[in-house]
Amino acid sequence: MPVTRRDLLVPPGLMVVGATSMYLGAAVAVGLFDVISPAAVAWLRIAGAALVLLLWVRPPRTAWRWERLRLAACFGLITAGMNIAFYEALAHLPLGTTVALEFLGPIVVAALGSATRRDVAALVLAAVGVVLIADVRWSGTAIGVVLALTAAACWAGYIVLGKRVAARGAGVEDLATGFAVAALLTAPLAWWVADAVRAGAALPAVLAQGLLLGIASTAVPYALDQIVLRRVGQARFAILLALLPVTASVIGLLALGQVPRPLEAAGIALVAVAVAVRSADEDDRLVDREGETPPG
Repeated sequence: MPVTRRDLLVPPGLMVVGATSMYLGAAVAVGLFDVISPAAVAWLRIAGAALVLLLWVRPPRTAWRWERLRLAACFGLITAGMNIAFYEALAHLPLGTTVALEFLGPIVVAALGSATRRDVAALVLAAVGVVLIADVRWSGTAIGVVLALTAAACWAGYIVLGKRVAARGAGVEDLATGFAVAALLTAPLAWWVADAVRAGAALPAVLAQGLLLGIASTAVPYALDQIVLRRVGQARFAILLALLPVTASVIGLLALGQVPRPLEAAGIALVAVAVAVRSADEDDRLVDREGETPPG
C-alpha cells in the first residue's frame, strides 16, 4: 500500500493526543502514590483499563479462544510489567534518569529496524533529545537501575507484540482481553490497595482514581498506539515515542507555566527534527513507489 501524506502526519498527531491523555493520568497517579505502593498503583491502572475496555468493546467469544488470547495475554502482561517496573523504579531513581533508561527499549527496537542513514540519524537525534529533556541525574540505587532497565525491556516487548496485535486488525478487542488476563494474574498486588484502605484511605475514592488512571493513562493512549502501529513499522513507532517527553514539556509550559530550560528546549528541537527526518524517509519511499513527488 503506498505511503500517503496522511500516513506521515496522522501517527505523530495521534501520539501527541495519547501522550497528553497519559500525562493527565500521571497527575492522578502522583496522588495515589501518597497512599498506595507504586506496584499497586500500576495494578489499578491495568485493572481500570481492562474494566473500561471490556465494557466498551465487549469482545466476542472468538477473542477469548486460546489461539487468539495467547498473544493478547502476553501483550497485556508485558504492558503490566512495563508499568509496574517503571513505577517501582521511580521510588529509587530520579524521574529523568528513569525516563532515559526506560527509553533504551524503544532505541533498541529502532536500531534493529534501521535500514538507512536517515533512520540512524533520526535515532541518534531522538535519543539525545530525550536525554536532554529528561534532565538526567545519575543518582539512585542499583535496584532502581535494574527496575528501569526491566521497564525498558518490557517497552521493547510492548512495541514488538503491539505490532503483532495491531496486524490482526482487532487491536482494541485484544487490548481488552489481554489487560483482563494481566489484571487477574497480577491481582495479588491488590493486597496493597486493601492495606491502604485498612490504614484509612477511602475505598470509593481510591477505586475512582484507579478507574480514571486506567482510562487516561492506559485505555486511551494504548488504543491510539494500536491505530498508529497499524499504519507504521516498529522502528518508526519507536522514534515517535520520543514525542512523549516532548508533550510532557509542552503541557508543563501551557498548564503550569514551566518554561523549558535551554537544554530542554534543545532536546525538544532534536526530537522534532528526528520525527521529521524519519518521516522524510517515509516520504522518499512514497516517491520511490509512485514515481513522483508527493503533493504539498
